[in-house]
Amino acid sequence: MSVEQRIARLVRPEIAALTPYASARREVQGGEVWLNANESPWNNSTVVGVNRYPDCQPPALLSAYASYANLATDQVLATRGADEGIDLLIRAFCRPGIDRVATCGPSYGMYAISAATNAVACRTLDWAEGYQLPTDFAQQVADCKLVFVCNPNNPSGTVIPPEQLVALATALPDSLLVVDEAYIEFCPELSVAGALTQCPNLVVLRTLSKAFALAGARCGFTLANPAVIEVLLKVIAPYPVPQPVAQLAEEALSPEGLKRMQTQVAQLNARRAALTMRLSELPTVRRVIPSQANFVLFEMDAARACYEALVAKGLLIRAYRTPALANWLRISIGSDSELAQVESALRSLSRQLNPQTPTATDKDNARIRAAAKETRQ
Repeated sequence: MSVEQRIARLVRPEIAALTPYASARREVQGGEVWLNANESPWNNSTVVGVNRYPDCQPPALLSAYASYANLATDQVLATRGADEGIDLLIRAFCRPGIDRVATCGPSYGMYAISAATNAVACRTLDWAEGYQLPTDFAQQVADCKLVFVCNPNNPSGTVIPPEQLVALATALPDSLLVVDEAYIEFCPELSVAGALTQCPNLVVLRTLSKAFALAGARCGFTLANPAVIEVLLKVIAPYPVPQPVAQLAEEALSPEGLKRMQTQVAQLNARRAALTMRLSELPTVRRVIPSQANFVLFEMDAARACYEALVAKGLLIRAYRTPALANWLRISIGSDSELAQVESALRSLSRQLNPQTPTATDKDNARIRAAAKETRQ
């Protein structure tokens, strides 16, 4: 069976039969006089060309990212962040009320939310020790159309060895294994993008939001076999990449932009290592998870109360309401001065807790909340 036939078996029948919308830009290329898209003839912005609709998939952008990822352009789809890639995959391959997706948790919440908004069930399995895949993971998810693995994982920053992911793709011939590599620039040697040719059912999600410092631009990429890309092009919006976004992305992917990104990644990795060490020295911190991303997850006494006290000081980190992470906090790696402020506040809050007790008491929580109230006043 050919790759195209294998992929065709997974596509929703409605999508397989769909003739995609032929936008003005996709229907015909080139031309000198453009009167086929109901655009304004005036450009009222300093940004060149924004009075015209952009290409659905800007060729220069695809070429730049394909070169960066060492892939062919027909293996790359530009999207509005990696989040759009998640939604496109579910819409294209999963029949509402029939098919299901799977992931391990705690992990990135948009897998389950995108599934729910498309009336697709999401099976969330518990991680094995150390945020690793359960030994029988392939067997447990074999009946799922899409299997999502965030690597490095958010919120833990932990990683699955790439050879395990390749083996998992091989063990799931009737599924698409979607590896979310939003944070891969912080550990590029662990990418599985190089295995796309070897594993036609492998899909890789990428973004420029993290290491490339373009979170506000909303530019991501789905990397996959050309047959998968062709299916996604049927359901993607007519003009998913605004022209200013394409320009910003192309600059970020230029030789100068790549060098800048790599320099900044090295700095962030160094700050992460230092933060991990200093957090582990706090008496109220029970555990710090070794991270390969631009954040650190740690377990702390009275975590929720500490979080609220930090918010009262205008210091925003991440807390969780899911029971599995009730005592955990996550700090993004920012500037040295930002990290210093948060660390100083955490040290102060730690001194208000009794480090001799293994867990925080109600009295500890009350003391911290009182401190937060004084700060607000």
